Amino acid sequence: MNSSPPPTNIDDYIDGFPPKVQVILERIRKTIRKNAPDAEEVISYRMPAFRQNGILVYFAAFKKHVGLFPPASGDAGIEKEISVYAGPKGNLQFPLDQPIPYELIGRIVKLRVKQTMARGGVRDTLRS
Repeated sequence: MNSSPPPTNIDDYIDGFPPKVQVILERIRKTIRKNAPDAEEVISYRMPAFRQNGILVYFAAFKKHVGLFPPASGDAGIEKEISVYAGPKGNLQFPLDQPIPYELIGRIVKLRVKQTMARGGVRDTLRS
């Protein structure tokens, strides 16, 4: 993003992008909300995030893609599907000029909810 003040909530974050990107970000937000209805929306590291027993996922828009963090693991089927989207450090990059795999994002979120619940709320961290 630019040098404007950091967003204080997800609405502010989404509002900072062009309309086409706003639609994508809002749909990702709704997909996460649907699959993690008890999660809290927060801004962390200047990015939208959903928290439930630790951070479930972060998402962020960039010039040519939307990123989803942290990398998903623990489900062989999902790991195979996300391999085509793997970016640096395994974080996912969904190109803005291709269809966004919302159903896959939903499955990743469900997996992350299951994993954070199983850990009993051990905090996740995002390493820069």
